[in-house]
Amino acid sequence: MDKKIMRNKGKKVVVVGLDCAAPQLVFDEWINDLPNIKKLVDSGVYGELESIIPPITVPAWTSMVTGKDPGELGCYGFRNRRDYSYDRLSYANSLAIKDATLWDILSKEGKKSILIGIPQTYPPKPVNGYLISCFLTPNTKNQYTYPVELKDEIEKIADGYMLDVSDFRSENEQKILDDIYTMTQKRFKVAKHLLTTREWDFFMMVEMGIDRIHHRFWKYFDKDHVKYEKGSRFERAIFDYYKYIDQEIGLVLSLLDKDTTVLIVSDHGAKRMDGGICINEWLLKEGFLAIKENPHTVTPLEKLEIDWKRTRAWGEGGYYSRLFLNVKGREPQGIIEPEDYEKVRNELKEKLEALGDENGNPIGTKVFKPQELYKECNGIPPDLIVIFGDLYWRSIGTVGHGKIHIFENDSGIDYANHSQHGIFIMSSLDNISRRKLHNLHLMDVAPTILNVLNIEVPDNIHGTAIKTEKDVYDEHEEREIRERLEALGYIE
Repeated sequence: MDKKIMRNKGKKVVVVGLDCAAPQLVFDEWINDLPNIKKLVDSGVYGELESIIPPITVPAWTSMVTGKDPGELGCYGFRNRRDYSYDRLSYANSLAIKDATLWDILSKEGKKSILIGIPQTYPPKPVNGYLISCFLTPNTKNQYTYPVELKDEIEKIADGYMLDVSDFRSENEQKILDDIYTMTQKRFKVAKHLLTTREWDFFMMVEMGIDRIHHRFWKYFDKDHVKYEKGSRFERAIFDYYKYIDQEIGLVLSLLDKDTTVLIVSDHGAKRMDGGICINEWLLKEGFLAIKENPHTVTPLEKLEIDWKRTRAWGEGGYYSRLFLNVKGREPQGIIEPEDYEKVRNELKEKLEALGDENGNPIGTKVFKPQELYKECNGIPPDLIVIFGDLYWRSIGTVGHGKIHIFENDSGIDYANHSQHGIFIMSSLDNISRRKLHNLHLMDVAPTILNVLNIEVPDNIHGTAIKTEKDVYDEHEEREIRERLEALGYIE
């Protein structure tokens, strides 16, 4: 097949999404070891990119590509309540998203897109271009491409496409590491193939490998980690993988011309995990939750018989916690009187923010009411969102630990948590400037891309377009020319 790059006339945008890429590693510790990323930093603008609350893969990527917050999307995590019953949950997928994505907007403008691995794109929806869905796809036996016939081509090019690393929390570290590299190699191979054989105006891919390697191998290089192992053969695993990602980015850059604006972004960052707060154990101890029989082993809350007539609140585990209240007239067996709703929320907030570590030392937990965070709250929002210990601590939802603080993840091996800030880099390949920006937000990305492509930004999209030094110069130059022409009487 002819490898001459296929392109449409006019400006183009390439976005390489690196799930969980950490700014302290990319910008501070390892920038000189990442020559291709450094080239983009040196020729454009960059900075930490503040994520949404909660800073997790779903809904962060969807907020990025829609310019809508989780409340507007009605998507507060990987699982969301279908209604106010106790056991009906829906899993986040593309069908849950009713708002227009970047590529929806671009399709209406006649722009062609290539989309690879962007979270919450399964099942694939039609697009003016080509789509390969994300790690939420059950497996490659499912239809994971648009158009349908693209699947066979991708399977052939990749010699068997990989959607994700299976069981990346297991004990088999070497296999996990090998699988991360294999997955990444296949994804970039497919990306380069589509970039060079299809017409496109907008290209976006998301690589999950950095997230997977952080969660599984963080303790081996971070000397401040409670489980740090000096001299491990995996000490360089994360560093070496970042260098490999940089090489792949370099190969992508070699396919692009000066009309292309390149963005490197992440949905959130990463940091060490100090431990876990057993939220439901705490709720039991504080009298907010009641179960009919204590388990003899560690057990998920949904497998226990909850005494709803004595339960005021229950919680979920994860990188953050969602708390739900048992409100009279709302939940089937609610006991909190509606007029006491705010009183109970405030009591929980005060007590949780005061909860320290295993020695009682403050850890800086923050508790949010969704209505304080989001423009509106669609779907069924949690009653409270809990960020334990500035994200150095995660939430443990299971019961049976016999204590509030633990130092193992209850859903598999995990040595890192998410952090509130990811990375943002934007370069037009003919720029020669370097400028660090501050106060960037994840929802600035969508208007930025539309601005580069000269597409009017819809009024209902949040965020502000981020501009390169060249953009600022061009606007200044255009204003000076206009003022000169006005002075000469050529325009009114």
